[in-house]
Amino acid sequence: MSAILFLLLPAGMAVAAGLAIGVVGPISGPSDILGRQVSDGARIAAGTDAMLTVADEACSADGGRAAAGRLVAAKVRIVVGFLCTEAIEAALPALKEAGIAVITVGVRTDSLTDRRRKTGWPVYRLAPRADGERAAVAKTLTELWRAELFAIVDDGTIYGRELAESFRLAAEQSGLQPVFIDTYRPQLDNQIGLVGRLRKAEATHVLVGGDRDDIALIGRDARSLDVPLVVAGGENLRSAPGEVPLAAGTLMIGLPEWAEVAAPEAVAKIRAAGVYAEGYVLPAYAATEIALQAVAAADASGGSIADALSAGTFQTSIGPIRFDANGDLSESPYRLFEYDGKKFVPMAGQ
Repeated sequence: MSAILFLLLPAGMAVAAGLAIGVVGPISGPSDILGRQVSDGARIAAGTDAMLTVADEACSADGGRAAAGRLVAAKVRIVVGFLCTEAIEAALPALKEAGIAVITVGVRTDSLTDRRRKTGWPVYRLAPRADGERAAVAKTLTELWRAELFAIVDDGTIYGRELAESFRLAAEQSGLQPVFIDTYRPQLDNQIGLVGRLRKAEATHVLVGGDRDDIALIGRDARSLDVPLVVAGGENLRSAPGEVPLAAGTLMIGLPEWAEVAAPEAVAKIRAAGVYAEGYVLPAYAATEIALQAVAAADASGGSIADALSAGTFQTSIGPIRFDANGDLSESPYRLFEYDGKKFVPMAGQ
């Protein structure tokens, strides 16, 4: 299927009459606010172009199986949503048997798509993979810090160690060596000792595999000791601010705030519906846009919706989307940001 087809389909061919789309999220329980974000985004994007059947995954295997049964009975042609691994893995066998493709907006588990050849599950992932952040950090910093004296430190957690090790391995494969590697003790009142060791090693840049609070302390203590240090971290930096503010110039490899990069008309449409364009609202909106285009393309070609999803480039409110052979995003959504003292802004060229 040519990607051009998705761009040239006339408005009247957007969907077949009476198109049924399934929407799945944790509608009940402690994550119900996230489920509402999914259903709101899908509802607003679909408008009058489709009939939505909303199902509760309940973030459990039983919930996933029940949701799949409801959607199969409703004869939906495609499903968007799913935030929980247990639920989608339990739902996919029934959805596969019914020939219903799924676009998940929140499940990052690598094995969901890594097992595609074995399972044959028709699942496509609008969310990044679990290993996507590590790969993006490694690639970005290896290119950015090629001529710098850089260090790698982590807080000893699984997350921190994996982030640090991914960068170390990528740097080593590129012929680069850090001037300092360390595991620091997290959640202290200060990180003066760590900053002192970084200064002794003459590091000018450091990747920190840790949380926002520790990264803020490292930045503050570097300033207090007059150590010129560029500090970088992963998407943990998107978490709520603590008592110590982040230092201006802190780098983050993370996901965009979708409301800041999305098409203004989509954001306006969402707000006009009385919904905040936050969380999973815009990803669900974009997934529904993809669903509508994929169904239209499949109907026009006589092929399957899964084939259309595998072959097309989709124009969405958060940018063009294409899936690879496993159903993952063909391009990483991670970008490099710099903290300007108030918020993270994209670095030049990002």
